[in-house]
Amino acid sequence: MSTAIEERPAVRAGRTPTVVRLLVLATFVVILNETIMLNAIPRLMESLHVTEQAAQWVSTAFMLTMAAVIPITGWFLQRVTTRQAYAIAMGVFLAGTVLSAVSPSFPVLLLGRIVQATGTAVMMPLLMTTLMTVVPERDRGRVMGNVTLAISVAPALGPAVSGLILQLGSWRLLFVVVLPIAGLVTFFGLRKLENISEPRVSSIDWLSVAVAAFGFGGLVYGLSLFGERDGGIGLGIGILIAGVATIAVFVIRQLKLQRTGVPLMDLRTLRHRTYALSLALMSIGFLAMLGAMILLPLYLQSLRGLSPLQTGLLVMPGGLAMGLLGPTAGRVFDRFGSRPVVLPGSIGIFLALAGLTQVSMTMPYWQVLGLHAVLMVSLAATFTPVFTLGLGALPPHLYSHGSSMLGTLQQVAAAFGTALVVTVMSARTGHLMADGVAAAPAQVSGMKLAFGVAAALALVTIALAAKLPRRIPATDT
Repeated sequence: MSTAIEERPAVRAGRTPTVVRLLVLATFVVILNETIMLNAIPRLMESLHVTEQAAQWVSTAFMLTMAAVIPITGWFLQRVTTRQAYAIAMGVFLAGTVLSAVSPSFPVLLLGRIVQATGTAVMMPLLMTTLMTVVPERDRGRVMGNVTLAISVAPALGPAVSGLILQLGSWRLLFVVVLPIAGLVTFFGLRKLENISEPRVSSIDWLSVAVAAFGFGGLVYGLSLFGERDGGIGLGIGILIAGVATIAVFVIRQLKLQRTGVPLMDLRTLRHRTYALSLALMSIGFLAMLGAMILLPLYLQSLRGLSPLQTGLLVMPGGLAMGLLGPTAGRVFDRFGSRPVVLPGSIGIFLALAGLTQVSMTMPYWQVLGLHAVLMVSLAATFTPVFTLGLGALPPHLYSHGSSMLGTLQQVAAAFGTALVVTVMSARTGHLMADGVAAAPAQVSGMKLAFGVAAALALVTIALAAKLPRRIPATDT
């Protein structure tokens, strides 16, 4: 599968192309919905009479759908123009938003979130592949810093935005408010967006699509069952094993298609060491971020008694700091390379998560705010250079495959992290309560353990950051 975006003359240094600006704005709006429901989980549990494990699937299903759909987007973007891809993606997203807003039951809400995610999944590879094509290498760090606003800051701001909206009424307002904003973005985007691609006839291996969806979905669903009682662990282990086996089939299928046809994911991208390291670091980073972001609203609302508005205001400074630092981190990367920002950033991720293992019923709120802000700033310092370094290490004909693989594993890691921390917390809480411990202390202990697991995984990012080159090696490109 060749890149869906045609080569264009380089834009003038120091400027961000209009097409990238438009795609960043649209991507920000749609990705904001990835985490906008995290703050509403306690409200959903009460309104729709579902368990904690079930409620978290409004976010997990969104991420898993993106993981299943993103691999198809490389093929899809080849068959349509830039404007057509944008119109279809935003149209599907709007349809999912309407369905979610009017959903009469939890299954319908889940379906609406899946439709939303299908539209969102197209925007990420469209933005990334376009950027790598039209932005000169010398400016990519700066422009990628702005892209961080859409890909990283939007999920970080989701709980804060939802906290403000939930103060006004039902969780349905989360979709009612987004609908006109997304509609305006779609309208003005179509008026200004120019085609930078031409449709091509291309094929897709639907067997690979099905195998990837079942494999990655099985991993996360199996893990989510670990927190259930009445034999859930045994069933979860069985589904996990089936998921791993299915992914092995997917890998074998892609290796065969690389020799005889068109792979859904060209695994030759992994031969580029810098890209492979960046892929691993980004995946673990998103796992830690989404894991922390689902635990904090539960801690602040369920245990500390804060309202959704108060919770949103408490986590908003971290999200805003992340957005402000993204462009700065990009400029530092352009000038000095990756290590001056990525290594300190990865250390900061670990320290923040380690600090959150000390949550208690009396932890001062300023400490929670400070640790969350350190986590968000550290993630921004890590994500912006790693995005740029990883994709820049690939030859142009692998840009679409690289962005698709990055987006897919990023979403799988985020979904995996969400399921992992909720499972660990629920299992620990249930075990302590069975031993006679009161509910609140048991849940605090469960959250401490869940944050500890996230912190342990963050240690891996430090090791990976130390191995990243300062610049893209010539051998990688």
